[in-house]
Amino acid sequence: MKIALDATYSVGRDLSGVGVYSREILYGLARAHPEASYLFCYRPHRFPRSFGERLPRNASRRLLQENHVPSADLFHGLNQRLGAGPFRHAVSTFHDLFVISGDYSSPEFRDRFAAQARAAAERSDLIIAVSAFTARQVEQLLDVEPSRIRVIHHGVRPVAQTGPAEREQIILSVGAIQRRKNTTRLVEAFEQLDSGWKLVLAGSCGFESQETLERIARSPRKHDIQVPGYVTAPELEKLYRRAAIFAFPSLDEGFGMPILDAMARGVPVLSSNVSAMPEVAGDAGLLVDPRDVASIADGLRRLTADSALRDTLVRAGIARAKDFTWETAVEATGKVYQEML
Repeated sequence: MKIALDATYSVGRDLSGVGVYSREILYGLARAHPEASYLFCYRPHRFPRSFGERLPRNASRRLLQENHVPSADLFHGLNQRLGAGPFRHAVSTFHDLFVISGDYSSPEFRDRFAAQARAAAERSDLIIAVSAFTARQVEQLLDVEPSRIRVIHHGVRPVAQTGPAEREQIILSVGAIQRRKNTTRLVEAFEQLDSGWKLVLAGSCGFESQETLERIARSPRKHDIQVPGYVTAPELEKLYRRAAIFAFPSLDEGFGMPILDAMARGVPVLSSNVSAMPEVAGDAGLLVDPRDVASIADGLRRLTADSALRDTLVRAGIARAKDFTWETAVEATGKVYQEML
């Protein structure tokens, strides 16, 4: 059996959420199914960089172009994109559709994204959605019949234990500073807390971030708000070990990987009661209305004031994170291939 996959986003060290997913699925499948042959396909802008990656023994490197896909029994587009090349069979993974459903990007990007997503949905024999929420969006926004959709959750890697964490009065939020991540409302909610706590916003600047940065500059608590920008994986691990609370009141997520990352590291989580976040957090997180600053502030006050509540959420979060593994995601993905072939 020969499987071709779009490996474009798996290149490099500092990977996005799609990049982490791509790498876990690519290398996980190669380990789990040594009898199969895998073609790791890279689009032209990443193909030269891919030669710095060490591939599994049963994988080889191929160039992926819009109108040409290497011959294989099945092609898997790992980021809701297939291209125009001919396929024997095709699977595509859909992570989210907030570019279509919300005003979180430029009109030009929205049009291009929507066209690629609709083409992938039409040409895929089966579709993998990373959450039931995303599956419903694929069904409703792209008019895909439910019989073609399979839900396979993301995983989270176990965290190496390196001794007890040194918790400080830090509220950590991880993700691009942009409208969809709801950073401005988080800042406004933080301003209502008692002094002594700090807010750390770890992430690069995203769509319309300037408005948020200007709001932070005007904040009466601006000296308690740190904006380090994008941080490397080792730096992020240090922040997780220092933080006493993790805040993720996003407006829209197809899954919400940072929720599980924080839970696995023993940080109590505050998140949103909309989109995929309740599906991921379950009852192990404190969920608030992300469009209501008062709701976010009330949740933060409860967590900062109640150490017993934080401890309860830590225990529940660690247990919850164990339910999401990449091994399970890889196994379920392999079953989708078997179902098709």
